Amino acid sequence: MRIVTDSQAVPQVGQIVRILRGRDAGQYAIVIKVVDERFVLIADGNKRKFDSPKKKNVKHLELYQHVATVVQESIEETGRVTNGKLRFALNKFKETLDDEEKGE
Repeated sequence: MRIVTDSQAVPQVGQIVRILRGRDAGQYAIVIKVVDERFVLIADGNKRKFDSPKKKNVKHLELYQHVATVVQESIEETGRVTNGKLRFALNKFKETLDDEEKGE
């Protein structure tokens, strides 16, 4: 999985991120809303539910090129996404990361 390292990169809804700063550092989440060029709302479906997302500075996130299309389509169609879909998308992403580390 490629990491977007460009500081000018704009996050998009459904994009997978890794949290670099704060209490949740090292954990993965999904962008559910772009507030402005500096801030996004993220959720993971477990600790951070869709109804109570965390507002994070983009500088404190590591952006991956992977976009969870299930999440993106759900938010575009209904304006919401279930916490189950968030968990499913993150688990699927983590599996691909594990496979890449093993060299598969």
